[in-house]
Amino acid sequence: MLSFEKKVIVKVLDWHEHTNGSELQSCTTLRSPFSRIFLYSFFTIGIVSTVVGNFLVVLSIAYFKQLQSPTNSFVMSLAVADCFVGLVVMPYSMIRTVEGCWYFGSLFCKIHSSLDVMLCTASIFHLSCIAFDRFYAVCNPLIYSLKMSHSRVALLIAVCWAVPMLISFGPIMLDLHIASMAAGVGKDSSKKKRHRNTMRRERKAAKTLGIIMGVFLIFWMPFFTLNIVDPFIGYSTEVVVWDVFLWLGYINSSLNPFLYGFFNRSFRRAFLMFIGCRVCLTHFMSNVIFL
Repeated sequence: MLSFEKKVIVKVLDWHEHTNGSELQSCTTLRSPFSRIFLYSFFTIGIVSTVVGNFLVVLSIAYFKQLQSPTNSFVMSLAVADCFVGLVVMPYSMIRTVEGCWYFGSLFCKIHSSLDVMLCTASIFHLSCIAFDRFYAVCNPLIYSLKMSHSRVALLIAVCWAVPMLISFGPIMLDLHIASMAAGVGKDSSKKKRHRNTMRRERKAAKTLGIIMGVFLIFWMPFFTLNIVDPFIGYSTEVVVWDVFLWLGYINSSLNPFLYGFFNRSFRRAFLMFIGCRVCLTHFMSNVIFL
């Protein structure tokens, strides 16, 4: 896993340095005014959707008690990562893509690259935790609530942020990428009924989160595949191809809130309450979603 992420770090920073080198000296865009306006408009819509949508996810889980579960703790942390992608990564990538060069200096280039790799890796770690959580909930439902305690969930979330930070900021800020390039319980009938209801909810949640993971793989697979293939073809991939595949991955950050709302009725109701400002009404102040 670490060696694979190192390849991603190398390619992302190498791509930044390519646009920060010779192209920066004569930074004249080859795009027409119409294409620049279209691209800025398209990317801006994507950025706003990413930030607003994921902020709604965070707000919904934090406000409604019905959505506060171990699984949704991972979902909320993942939404925070996607929200940061929209706030601190996508705007500068938009300018670089449209203008064809990097305006913000070599130091911020490293910081931007580190954030890019860190947040992408954090998403992978969160999805891995969600997959483990769903597997454990469906296969071991009787001891799931005992094993997935609040402290363990908090520890896993901390790992999901700490490890990506170390393997992104460390190598890039210390220029290590350059060296790399050179080198069973008794139960009565009422408990059985509750168990069946719980299993039904867990399977439904597993289905929704399985779709989330599938979409993530579809949108990021071209970028990571190119990272593996490019060294074997002499790093000859055109910058525009990297642009397309990288933004395809960025778009994934804006899709998750729509997928939650489409496949999960509780999230859909929570989103509608916030959008319609119904949480301000007196009978909705109990932090409960009425289905």
